[in-house]
Amino acid sequence: MFASAILYLGLITAFVGFASVVVPLRFLRIRTRGRGAIIFAIGVLIVVIAFMLPAPEQRVAKATTHLDEFLPRWQFSEHHEAHVAATPERVFEAIRAVRADEIALFRLLTWIRRGGKDLPENILNAGAERPLLDVATNSGFIYLADDAPREIVVGTVVVAPPGTRGTLTPDVFRKQLPPGFALAGMNFLVMPDGKGGSIVTTETRVYANSDSARRRFAAYWRAIYPGSALIRRMWLRAIVSRARA
Repeated sequence: MFASAILYLGLITAFVGFASVVVPLRFLRIRTRGRGAIIFAIGVLIVVIAFMLPAPEQRVAKATTHLDEFLPRWQFSEHHEAHVAATPERVFEAIRAVRADEIALFRLLTWIRRGGKDLPENILNAGAERPLLDVATNSGFIYLADDAPREIVVGTVVVAPPGTRGTLTPDVFRKQLPPGFALAGMNFLVMPDGKGGSIVTTETRVYANSDSARRRFAAYWRAIYPGSALIRRMWLRAIVSRARA
């Protein structure tokens, strides 16, 4: 994601500049603390620009998946794909069964995300006994669609105005909400490859229905995107491994 790449470029630049204010990094040809201060300021400016970059709205022309039905519009998204030598039925079973401990780096990245805090079991602190989707749908997410063996969709509210949180149901994704909400949906879609195997994809979309909600979520999304993308890729790898086993 372009904005996330700009953000981390700015953070690295700011770090190098700050370090050079303490001790000039001569191997980077930063010979004075004054030059380090300039580099630090440039890094901070890049970070600010990254947070202020617009997030244009996208929408589907025609709904072809359940995710399209529930989130036909979005400003933030990611999409990942894998091929597996297994039938759609086996792949769908694997999607349902994969646990957090089967996903490489999942626990490390979610530990970093929660700041090392010891939280009740949820998507950021998933144990090794229950499938990850079960953990998610018992801690803030709900199933929006369960269309075996083709597609499964989960969703949640990621931004809400103060005092407006209530019971989350699929209807929340279909009705017109007051300004200030951001809704997130993630699917796993399984399609036969015509050769006895399957193509499995996962897509995450977030739709913010006001400028303030979009700005709030944009800062968060651009910061966590690299880790989020890595988790999705490792999640698919775990699904492939389980489906083939």
